[in-house]
Amino acid sequence: MIPIILFLAPAAALMLFIFRSKKLNAFMVCLYAFVHLACTVLLIFYPISFGRYFECDPLNLYFLAVLSVVLAGVSVYNVDFVMKSAVDSLKSTYYSAAILIFAASMSAVVLGANLGLMWVCLEATTIAGAYLIFYKEGKEALEAAWKYMFICSIGIAFAFVGMIFLSLACTGSHPSLFFRDIYAAAFTYNGFWLKLSFVFMAIGFGTKAGLAPVHAWLPDAHSEAPSPVSALLSAALLNSAMLVILRLLKVMKLGNLGGFASVFLIVMGMLSVFVAAVYIIRVNNYKRMLAYSSIENMGIITICAAIGGPAAFAAILHTAAHSFSKASLFVTSGNILKRYKTKEISGVTGMLRSDPKAAWLWMAGFIMIAGIPPSPVFLSEFLLFKAMFTQGLWWLAVALMLLLTIVIYGMASAMFKMSFGNAPKDITDEKFNMMNYGGQIVFMLILCMLGLYMPKAVSWFITNAASML
Repeated sequence: MIPIILFLAPAAALMLFIFRSKKLNAFMVCLYAFVHLACTVLLIFYPISFGRYFECDPLNLYFLAVLSVVLAGVSVYNVDFVMKSAVDSLKSTYYSAAILIFAASMSAVVLGANLGLMWVCLEATTIAGAYLIFYKEGKEALEAAWKYMFICSIGIAFAFVGMIFLSLACTGSHPSLFFRDIYAAAFTYNGFWLKLSFVFMAIGFGTKAGLAPVHAWLPDAHSEAPSPVSALLSAALLNSAMLVILRLLKVMKLGNLGGFASVFLIVMGMLSVFVAAVYIIRVNNYKRMLAYSSIENMGIITICAAIGGPAAFAAILHTAAHSFSKASLFVTSGNILKRYKTKEISGVTGMLRSDPKAAWLWMAGFIMIAGIPPSPVFLSEFLLFKAMFTQGLWWLAVALMLLLTIVIYGMASAMFKMSFGNAPKDITDEKFNMMNYGGQIVFMLILCMLGLYMPKAVSWFITNAASML
């Protein structure tokens, strides 16, 4: 199954360049997404590794499942996006091929068992993602693509230096970048070099995960990228980088430096939530608003993982809750952009009258991401605050509650302003089909299931993944 996930995408991309057909482009991305989903399901039941470099465990299978579901849902919307796009077939081919390479690269990161390999595959996502961000062209898109390339490349360079320090920390004669070897020998590593390596790699991979203070690429990239790409950036790419950070956190715990790593990650997580709270109440671009929400939620996941205990379960649950909520919101923002021809919050009103389906999905997405029951975010944040109070971190919990209240207020004021009122007279009357809403509806149903009644199999799946932290 792993070779199909990894190698079907480049083979399909090559086929697209041979035929150069918009219909084939849309079909192939959708086909790959559902083959990816089928392979993921089989791997969950039959976790077979692929050599030493790609191995399955409960943690990366969970992240792979989230990635696969997001990719499938977004690919359905992408069919209509590609078919109605005004670009020629060659540019459409470049776009679809980049989507395939982007998805395969993220899958390789998630399934990777070697830190060096994961580093290489994350850099591949930078290359493919830069073209996808620049897809619509223009000054703003070019600036966003260059900022994404520049900042993420610097982050990856930091991570590379961190890997060198990790090798120096190894007291044995044969340093290894395979996580299995690192876990086994972590207790023998030199403490100074291990601390230094974690700092560099947390900052480096934190760049790709959208954590402050190395988050600056994210709002611009999400704002300028096509809606399907924004959904994948927020709901899939950030998770891939976060998985590497979670692996490194376990290394620090096994090296008896878990306290140092936890404090460092809590600082990054709190700073991320603070940055989101400051900017989200001032922003007048709904896609940038969703981007700052992503920064906030990645900060929450980081804090959950650093706190540990019951919060580890919260970190894993919050990962899926954020991914499905944000994928739905970004895809729905594509419908809004098509109808209103603007990304400005002030230019969008009366969605309930102009496009009721999009309006209800927009508000449902807000309810889910804000942690209002039946959102699973409510459960994950409840577990986080309970763990913080239990560990005597009540002052940190109060500060986090205040920041989250500001974020929710900022998003709510924009969401309801866009949904209610009278629609402008100059909006388009474009007709949307179920492909424009189907993925979001499925995401909402999954979120309701996680928040209202979590099947035992799903709870077991999440618990097993959390046990790996």
